[in-house]
Amino acid sequence: MKPLAIFLCVASQFFLVAGQLLFKHAMNEKDPKPRPVMVRLLVLGIATQTMWFFLWLGLLQDWPLSKIFPFEGLNPVLIVLAASLLLKERLTVEGWIGIILISAGIGFVTTS
Repeated sequence: MKPLAIFLCVASQFFLVAGQLLFKHAMNEKDPKPRPVMVRLLVLGIATQTMWFFLWLGLLQDWPLSKIFPFEGLNPVLIVLAASLLLKERLTVEGWIGIILISAGIGFVTTS
């Protein structure tokens, strides 16, 4: 794969993860009424998910699915890292080992 395609695949996963984090943050609001902050977070989440969707469609148009789909494996890796850093969630040792194995698998598949 070309470096640009790899960059776009990784960028698409960042958009997907950003959307998920924004949705989680919006849903953490304790007040059941939609407040401006909650609405803003939801709109930003929808916007980043939309960016992911159209970027992913563009990648599907130009690249074989067998080459770009392994990048979907970055999603759990990035979610766990972001949740750990931004949401202060904790992962077990076994979870970190799984993340390392997923990352290695992506590397093996995309370089062949």
